Amino acid sequence: MTRHESNRTTSPHVNASQREARLDYIHAMLGQLRGMAEMEKLDMLAYLIDMARVEVGEVLRSQLPARVRPRRPSVHR
Repeated sequence: MTRHESNRTTSPHVNASQREARLDYIHAMLGQLRGMAEMEKLDMLAYLIDMARVEVGEVLRSQLPARVRPRRPSVHR
């Protein structure tokens, strides 16, 4: 059985937690890369990396149970 086949046979909860761990890692690495790009004055690259980091953050937040999600401030006053 290959690694990919064995991953398909594991519990969905294990796969979800593994996915969350990978996304957390990607989010952290993108933050570090953005900082490095900013230090090198690579503004466009820093911006694009930050957009990727924001995307991963949104995916992570969308996967949280509703009771755990941070509340967004209301636009209406």
